[in-house]
Amino acid sequence: MSAAPDHIAEAPAVDGVPLVEVEGLGRVFDLSKRWLNRLLDGSGKVTLTAVDGVDIAINRGETYALVGESGSGKSTIARMVVGLLPPTSGSVHIGGADIWAESGGPRQRQIRRRIQMIFQDPFASLNPRWRVGSIVAEPIKAFGLIADARDREARVGELLALVGLDPRDAGKFPHEFSGGQRQRIAIARALASEPEFIVCDEPTSALDVSVQAQVLNLLRELQERLGLTYLFISHNLAVVRHMATRVGVLYLGRLVEEAPARELFAAPKQPYTRMLLDAVPDIGMEGVERQSIAGEIPNPINPPAGCHFNPRCPYVMPHCKTIVPPLYQVGNAKVLCHLYADGVDAALPPPAR
Repeated sequence: MSAAPDHIAEAPAVDGVPLVEVEGLGRVFDLSKRWLNRLLDGSGKVTLTAVDGVDIAINRGETYALVGESGSGKSTIARMVVGLLPPTSGSVHIGGADIWAESGGPRQRQIRRRIQMIFQDPFASLNPRWRVGSIVAEPIKAFGLIADARDREARVGELLALVGLDPRDAGKFPHEFSGGQRQRIAIARALASEPEFIVCDEPTSALDVSVQAQVLNLLRELQERLGLTYLFISHNLAVVRHMATRVGVLYLGRLVEEAPARELFAAPKQPYTRMLLDAVPDIGMEGVERQSIAGEIPNPINPPAGCHFNPRCPYVMPHCKTIVPPLYQVGNAKVLCHLYADGVDAALPPPAR
């Protein structure tokens, strides 16, 4: 059962100027044993490439969604974009400023105020010992937006009302609220610094199905009212269908397809994307044979050579196993797949049996 209505989000009016530009973003984690242990047992270094050369541009006022199976690198990208995790390579520009090049300076403080994040579990992301008023007011105090305590308290009340809560809730603790209400508090806290860009990392996956749509609709209403830009991380394609204007599909740290949401859901071009969509339950296709996602995602410590998806791909060709395809521009989409080497925008061929 889907928490979101079965329609694709209409693209809001955008000015065409990217607010967020991610270029060549990479992140490698060192999983090696301590050097002495490696010396004694003769083992070498072990690394995991979580994100591999990702390029993303997000226009002002739009919702860009990243989707993929667990372990594809979605949350790692989210944390690098908001400045919580340094990249191994590449850059992240917000409004033209590199958030990692400005480390420690006053300009970095201005940049960070423009970025906020809504986490997956609202209870874990809220300090249980603080009252709601203090939680929401913290970004206001941290960035020095309102000095007077009484004015700050009034602003907290406005923010709580904005997300559908009572201003009097400021005196309560997080455990006194339901999961959906706690996520509204987290949203109010994110809005407190008056950001332009918000990263939503699985913001409804920890909520009951009955309240997921309410939170999603709130996020869309706030976007229209405040002109917000979202990076939306999710594995739920029904939610992405409802929220996103553009979608990027990740597989083992690589961006394998990017397209406007309407086009991607109507005619996916990358075999992995089509398999993801084919696996989504659809009551309208009862009795119709569906193509499930074949196999399991490979070990990211030792991914397949060439195209990472080749062991599971029904259209695999010999060179897929040795050569990494470039990101081809096919119409309005970008596709990491050798099937589009000639640039022709055509439907995927029937899979080999």
